[in-house]
Amino acid sequence: MNDLLSRLPAVPDLRDRCRALAALDAILCPDDWESRYHSFDAAWDEGEEMASMRNGQGDDWFVVFSPAGAYGRGFDHEAPNAPELLAAVPEEFRRFAEEPAFQHEDGPVVTVCFWRAPEDSAWHGMPAECGTPAEHGAEGLFGLLLDGSAEAYLAWAEEYFEPEQELDLAAIEHVLALRPLTPAVVAALNPETDPEELAEDLAGIGYPN
Repeated sequence: MNDLLSRLPAVPDLRDRCRALAALDAILCPDDWESRYHSFDAAWDEGEEMASMRNGQGDDWFVVFSPAGAYGRGFDHEAPNAPELLAAVPEEFRRFAEEPAFQHEDGPVVTVCFWRAPEDSAWHGMPAECGTPAEHGAEGLFGLLLDGSAEAYLAWAEEYFEPEQELDLAAIEHVLALRPLTPAVVAALNPETDPEELAEDLAGIGYPN
């Protein structure tokens, strides 16, 4: 858990990284939202945004960005479920810890949760002295998000999406930097992506023009 908390970037940087990963997935998988790994909803609720990851195998994570700061929770289906972690979440993030959208049919499922208020100088999570095997799946669950490099995304995307053409590293770097997208950058990643349809996805993600 301590390794996860120390590697998470500051809240604005984490938000940018989440938006960029969602935009990359939207380019590489334009016609099937359900098959995308990363998503970002810039209008999840009034004044709130939500990033998510679902791998289709029972693992997921969610991060909410709000005026209160950021709250994240992840679940690795191969790690023990530890809903007791949620008891450590402070009051200002309690609503997110209890959010039904972040639970499974049988109730809360959580491997790790963390939070950071605007005035905090570091991330907080499950107190180490509570001791839980829930830490088991944390780093792998958030591995791609923590790395944040174009090289890591390229290696992952080539295996996950199996694109017909070789992905362009410079184009991935362009998106990760949240630079305005051009037809050339989009085509370097997926020539089948329609720029007009992509524009709708990018607006929902809050990707800068």
